[in-house]
Amino acid sequence: MLLSLLGSAGAAAQTPEQRPDFARFYQPSTSRLLVETRREGDSLRLLLNRPAGPAGQPLPTLRLTVWPSYDTQRPLWQATQRLRLYPGADPASAVLVLTVALPAAQAPAGAVLQVRLDQPVLNNQLTGSDQNPATAAWLRLTPERLARPFVLLDSMGLVLTRPYVRSGEAVAIAGFGLGQPVRWRRYATSAAALPPFADPRRQPAAPRTLGVLDSSAAALPAGQLLRLPQQGLYALRVGGAGGEPVRTVPLLVVETSFPGQSTAPELIEPLLYLTTAAERQQLRQAADPKRAVDQFWLASAGGDQARGRDYIRRYYGLVTLANELFTGHKAGWLTDRGLLYVVLGAPASVRRLGTGEERWTYDALDRTGRATIFTFRPRPSTLAPDNYELVRRPEYQTLWYAAVERWRKTLTAR
Repeated sequence: MLLSLLGSAGAAAQTPEQRPDFARFYQPSTSRLLVETRREGDSLRLLLNRPAGPAGQPLPTLRLTVWPSYDTQRPLWQATQRLRLYPGADPASAVLVLTVALPAAQAPAGAVLQVRLDQPVLNNQLTGSDQNPATAAWLRLTPERLARPFVLLDSMGLVLTRPYVRSGEAVAIAGFGLGQPVRWRRYATSAAALPPFADPRRQPAAPRTLGVLDSSAAALPAGQLLRLPQQGLYALRVGGAGGEPVRTVPLLVVETSFPGQSTAPELIEPLLYLTTAAERQQLRQAADPKRAVDQFWLASAGGDQARGRDYIRRYYGLVTLANELFTGHKAGWLTDRGLLYVVLGAPASVRRLGTGEERWTYDALDRTGRATIFTFRPRPSTLAPDNYELVRRPEYQTLWYAAVERWRKTLTAR
């Protein structure tokens, strides 16, 4: 049972100054509250993994708030609920699978669900602790999310809260109701993002659909672990039994070091945004490609080894964070948001609009000291439900090349 409910009439209005800034969600964090959902009849179940607390300590509570959109002034619905152990989960495990459910009628398609951990006092949306990625999460309630009657689990029985698995990792389908068979198709991942000043109209036309590399010969029986050893973008097609419609969930299979980088190709490819094709080819063909990468950064640092190591730490740290934050149908650093994140760093401010757009603000990218705003528009598809497309503008060209030069020359990079 819900412990407390408030309708929108009982919530105070939110002023424009209180509307949340999401920049903290794009900063490094030692832990993140990651939540998955599963439709169960007239309920929407939330599932999350949490480290087990001391014996006898009560499970934490969640504050749930449904907003019409990211920038509206009043919530549709609020509640607090005590988390419970997911049925079948091991209560002695070091990491617990915890769950709550809310009425699906209170979570309409197009709305946004705000989840806050261990905050039983209901009040209006704030920009402080509500925006701590360790204790807060936001979920767009798309029709697909609201209808999907299953979640993915890893081989340890924990909820798979990331859109990728590493080669050889196993996943299982945890469905509500009749067990459903699983089929899959594998696709090649798409190319890296274009520079922020590129005119999309002058680019070669991209194929309207991705070519299928291979597919499953037969359906995997319900409840059986699924292993996807080859890298690529998979479309898992779940359903078909008992009249249940077939639903598709994308899953990216990546190298074992992901989201980090360990091999020479993994270190060279993210240099795409800073180098020419000839420079990257020279790095690949070097007798010792890893050493060649080190020499590239040492040259950028003017021969200063300490600064060169700092460049390497910062640049590949941004690549890793971009992979953690923005991976979907391709690695995070290859996406439009990852493109800016790797070269410019984390934005100073992130606003999410009712249209679904994200607006990133960077302070003082040029010598005038003025803020620069980049706009990302949602471009979801079946295989890329969280895809965002940068609105490219020719005036970004000077700012972009200046940012690249800061990495390439002996200046302090962002």
